[in-house]
Amino acid sequence: MSEQRADAGAWLLVLSSVFLCNLLKILLPSCSSIVSKLLQKDVEQESQMRSEIQNMKQELATISMMDEFARYARLERKINKMTDKLKTHVKTRTAQLAKIKWVINIVFYILQAALMISLIWKYYSEPVTVLPSKWLAPLERLVAFPTGVAGGVGITCWLVVCNKVVAIMLHPFS
Repeated sequence: MSEQRADAGAWLLVLSSVFLCNLLKILLPSCSSIVSKLLQKDVEQESQMRSEIQNMKQELATISMMDEFARYARLERKINKMTDKLKTHVKTRTAQLAKIKWVINIVFYILQAALMISLIWKYYSEPVTVLPSKWLAPLERLVAFPTGVAGGVGITCWLVVCNKVVAIMLHPFS
């Protein structure tokens, strides 16, 4: 009896797995941003450097270039040096951010592939659901692949249908 209940819920298990994977795919950029913000603490240092540059530029604006050329040139070099340092800092952080997002995407797609492979493995020889043969008449063998059960819907066909339906449902949210 429990075997029959598990088979009866197979279509729902596959549909919910596909739904969760597609939902997570939509939320992946937000999750990546949150994780990268948690891992990167340099943003505070960058804002401090920006404020220092802004303060030095304000001070530079108060200095007369003709009257105090040496002081003006020194401050200008200091601003340029700090700006270059900030640029390299931002480039490093951006590269780290891209690397973190790349790793999160790769991990997600590996886990998704493992889930799909396990579902295919589990339902390879038995149909996910069985429908009346008349409903599937011209495409019955294709729909039943790989099980070959008359009126059965195979895992490959069910995954394709679920992916398309879920993608259409979630399109407004992406």
